Amino acid sequence: MRRRTTSGEVLGVAERGIRAWRGIPYAAAPVGSLRYRAPSDPPPWRGVRNARHFGPACPQDRDRFVGIDATTPQDEDCLSINVIAPEGSEAGASLPVLVFIHGGAYAVGSSREFPRQGEQLVREGGIVYVSFNYRLGGFGYVDLTAWSTEERPIDSNLGLRDQVKALEWVRDNIREFGGDPDRVTISGESSGGNAVTTLMTVPSAKGLFAGAIAQSSPTNAIYPRQVTEKWAGELLELLSREVRDDDLESTSHEDAVALLEKAGAHHIVRATSKLFLRAPDDQPGSIFLSPVIDGDFLPERPLDAFKAGRAHPVPLIIGTNDREGSVFTGRRDILATTPLRIRAIFANTTKKARKAITKQYPGLPARRPALDFGGDFSFWFPSVKVAERHARFARVYFYRFDAAPRILRLAGVDAFHGLELWALFGRMNSAFGAAMSLLGGRRAFLATAARMRRRWLEFVVTGGVADWPSYDPFRRRTLIIDRVDRVEFDPRGERRRVWQDFVPHI
Repeated sequence: MRRRTTSGEVLGVAERGIRAWRGIPYAAAPVGSLRYRAPSDPPPWRGVRNARHFGPACPQDRDRFVGIDATTPQDEDCLSINVIAPEGSEAGASLPVLVFIHGGAYAVGSSREFPRQGEQLVREGGIVYVSFNYRLGGFGYVDLTAWSTEERPIDSNLGLRDQVKALEWVRDNIREFGGDPDRVTISGESSGGNAVTTLMTVPSAKGLFAGAIAQSSPTNAIYPRQVTEKWAGELLELLSREVRDDDLESTSHEDAVALLEKAGAHHIVRATSKLFLRAPDDQPGSIFLSPVIDGDFLPERPLDAFKAGRAHPVPLIIGTNDREGSVFTGRRDILATTPLRIRAIFANTTKKARKAITKQYPGLPARRPALDFGGDFSFWFPSVKVAERHARFARVYFYRFDAAPRILRLAGVDAFHGLELWALFGRMNSAFGAAMSLLGGRRAFLATAARMRRRWLEFVVTGGVADWPSYDPFRRRTLIIDRVDRVEFDPRGERRRVWQDFVPHI
């Protein structure tokens, strides 16, 4: 199946009721003089390009966090996009489009992490599904613009700019794959959810999507330049040690430019990984790799834009899982879940607010309440604020995903961060999905998953969900997704009110 893009023709593959095109460049390789520059158009190619295989992932640490597996190739030339369409769909079919942005703390992951992801949604909903890679870690989410020079300029928000570039590719090309550029819904989980809520406030993303789905978004993990510049300076120091060149100490613009040009991808990955692990203790409550409020591409904090009605007024599904923080241990230990980090956050509020929040997490800072505190701080409460603010200007559907097979409850992790992806994308046939079913609950979880997919697909197709009441700042109707779905009015309302007093700046 050939399709024409703005850069040339591509040849895909037909598989089990779908058609797929993979590894299509949506931007030029960000290497050489284009490293640390905004994405530019890919060069055209002659003839027909083979689009049967995924492109390489952005360079990342496979071990320190939970990244790609050993079989996934890595390369700085990673800006590729994938399209899945229903079998028989033709150019100009005007099908609704779902664009999924992968998560991974902006440090790891790729669009090929689960190669069959999206196929079930395409078969069940008759939609077009799009995924893509973008720059991660020290290549896409460290703000090095303070070291920019006239001879060697450096741009801000590179990973975020990649995402806008991918959406522009969808706008310009998706009709050739049967999709309608006016019916695009963006979606993402974790840092991918952060990408969604951030893109809703990026001026240049206006008109590129008609709906949004943000799952477990750390919405407030966006920082001003005085914070991100400090991290960038620390990265340059670590990078200098990685390349073992004592003459390059990053004390001047020229030194920094030389270092950034000389360093190999593996040097940048290692330096970023080291800073990624120490940043949660150096600045508790923050997430090191993040977009920056640069006053231009991202002019303001997204939560402020939502409050003022300056976010793009598209319908939104947003929510979190029951216990977001329960698995942020070991290699995932990046949240405010340790006594040191919790004390640092408590130091920034009043004694009355501290006492009230402690009552919500009995035993704090013991392990279980600490994990719940960290998860609520990073994911749940900021998502509540987005929902209540955006609901004044556009339709919002708020959810909490509680469904968890018995073995997860016995293990004490319950509905953890990312579990809903196994429902949404039909991953229960994977090794982990099978393990989750060892003590029962598989049939109930699959039924819950089917209902969730139906609602997500209805939203992608129509922009609404008939059996899901919209959210507002007064009744706060929330869909609880569980063995039996239900709507609750302001679940955990007391906790929500206490959090407002605890972190009034959110």
